[in-house]
Amino acid sequence: MTAFPVLPLLSLPSLGDVIGRLPIENPTWVFFIVLAIILLAPMVLTRLHIPHVVGMILAGVAVGPHGLNLLDRDESFRLFGQVGIYYIMFLAGLEMDLAGLKQNRRQGLVFGAFTALIPFLMGFVAAVWLLDYSLPASLLLACIFASHTLVAYPIVTRYGLSRDRSVVVSVAATMVALLLSLLILAALSGTVRGEAGWMFWLLFVVKFGIFLVVLFMVFPRVIRWFFRKYSEPVMQFIFVLGMVFLAAATAEACGLEGILGAFLAGLVFTRFVPRSTPLMNRLEFVGNALFIPYFLIGVGMLVNLEPLFTDPAALVVVAVMVVVGTLSKYIAAVVSRHIFGMTRADGLMMFGLSEAHAAGALAMVMVGTALTVEPGVPLMDNAVLDGVVVMILISCIISSVATDQSARMLKLQGEQQVSVGKQRQANDDEKILVPINEPDKIEMLVQTAILMRNAELNRGLICLNIVNDDDSTGVLRRHSKDCLLKAERICASADVKVQTQSRLAVNFINGVIHAFHENDASEIVIGLHRKRTPDDSLLGRFAQGLIDGLDRQIIIVNFLMPANTFRKIVVAVPERAQFESGFHRWVERVARLALETGCRIEFNATEETAGAIRAYLNYFHPLVRDEYAPYSGGISLEALSKDVRDDYLFVLVMARHGTISYERRMGKMQHEVGKHFSGKSLMIVYPEQRGDAAEMQLFGEPHIHPVARQSRINQWLSKWISKIG
Repeated sequence: MTAFPVLPLLSLPSLGDVIGRLPIENPTWVFFIVLAIILLAPMVLTRLHIPHVVGMILAGVAVGPHGLNLLDRDESFRLFGQVGIYYIMFLAGLEMDLAGLKQNRRQGLVFGAFTALIPFLMGFVAAVWLLDYSLPASLLLACIFASHTLVAYPIVTRYGLSRDRSVVVSVAATMVALLLSLLILAALSGTVRGEAGWMFWLLFVVKFGIFLVVLFMVFPRVIRWFFRKYSEPVMQFIFVLGMVFLAAATAEACGLEGILGAFLAGLVFTRFVPRSTPLMNRLEFVGNALFIPYFLIGVGMLVNLEPLFTDPAALVVVAVMVVVGTLSKYIAAVVSRHIFGMTRADGLMMFGLSEAHAAGALAMVMVGTALTVEPGVPLMDNAVLDGVVVMILISCIISSVATDQSARMLKLQGEQQVSVGKQRQANDDEKILVPINEPDKIEMLVQTAILMRNAELNRGLICLNIVNDDDSTGVLRRHSKDCLLKAERICASADVKVQTQSRLAVNFINGVIHAFHENDASEIVIGLHRKRTPDDSLLGRFAQGLIDGLDRQIIIVNFLMPANTFRKIVVAVPERAQFESGFHRWVERVARLALETGCRIEFNATEETAGAIRAYLNYFHPLVRDEYAPYSGGISLEALSKDVRDDYLFVLVMARHGTISYERRMGKMQHEVGKHFSGKSLMIVYPEQRGDAAEMQLFGEPHIHPVARQSRINQWLSKWISKIG
């Protein structure tokens, strides 16, 4: 009998052997323990009503070298921790509402100045008078108090409050405070080293200016080019992370902290990564599942509580740091809240997000220990380092608890406020049907529907494929299954519910109409007909059949580039469109598309129609960057085509024959669109036409709404009165 050789697998260390050699160095067990902490900490702490962020930090304290010594803070924790803090700052910038930031920029600057200068002054006084530090050491400690890190930001995203006013103001203030503290730190470091001359500051300003130019001028061009050329999900994800770390590395090369570069990179990517897209879902998932918890555990592993019980001087240092750091941030938040006229919950949120000291404080204290006032005498000793690390632990706990409490309060306030907008949402019958048949158009159609849907309703999409009834070979059925599977994958990656249906029908038009009524859908999103002969119409017989057979909204799209790379949306609106029963529905869809893609939107409409659009957007979507180009005497597609660039989206609002806003020349518009907008991204909207028949007819003229009729009578009377006069 032949003996089998002992497999190498049997020589792996057992759990007892691993535990016997602490700290554990086997990478498999290290990663398993970290994953166990990430999994179990939220499960346990949810029952204790403790924020998850606090649990990760406390778990790091427990398993770290100053606790049970299960794990050592090796290079893996330093690497993943660095990625984690960059991820926090990047997501804060990525989820930032740019329109809200622009709207609240004054509050952000004011709160940023307060939350930096008040802690700086109080910290400097405490360091000089209470701790008896030298002037350079006191200034450095004051810089640590002035800065803060958005450690508790994952709590905000979990509650869906990233666009709340207090959050936007706090995130903007974080960057102001960080930039001010880094500038003071740079000046202090240069002075201690004897380099802070005019040449030092000139070089710093030049490098910082080049950094901003590259970030806000070069980065967007590269990002837009990449997203248009490559649509593969993994490539896009890796590209985004690569650009974030490039921005962080460039910031460090300019003498700043990498977290500032990561945040600014997030601001740049806001235009290109809409909130409801699969890419955004992947970025948030990976960060919240792995990198951010790794960073928080690594912060906890730095904490050494032993000096607090053995050295009274260390206890005094920590007490002064915690009290001054917390009190100064609280005063800044309270003063700012009263100046801005905000609620108590808003003030608590501002305090919670600005209280935590982590990455910035660690970087600054490391600079202090590296600087020497005399040969061999560091600017800051290890006692200050231990005190800062303990302050980081306590400030992170306070920050997480305060942010969690304020988020609950803000969420409850939002639930208790019954507004017209919420009543409108409760009555919204949105249910979007997406017929799909051509594989190369599936992603465009599904992504467009996702961008235009109301995410708060969370009703999902209906994806439909029509199979011809005479399919005897089964080829069309297999094709239908592949198309629907692709649509399911796109929706799943965006975390959007979807209902897929494959339907047998004699022809496409009847199949879609029957499915529409059976599912009680509100509208249809279909692709533009692909012309096969010069005599083909722009819409094709399928789309035209749906337009004639349904009175609900139909949106026909043909995007020649990803929606997140559009620079502007141009909308052509017919006269009297505001009198159509489906007016608000299409305005709502276009507004959501503009908000998700971050595009400016220009409405070409009459003064009366533009006024109705402006009133609706100001009330329901005040953050839309809308512009208006009024016209009179009919809209000219030829003139508009000269202003619509290749990277614009042109939206044409049409009307069915016999309706309020229908004009005779609309019959020729298909030819004009095909002629003047060839090679440009298009969206053609046929609004809902389910108005009351009694309102749609007056004096035997079924095409004129009563209000529009009255307007025409007034114009006719004014015209003849002026002639008589």
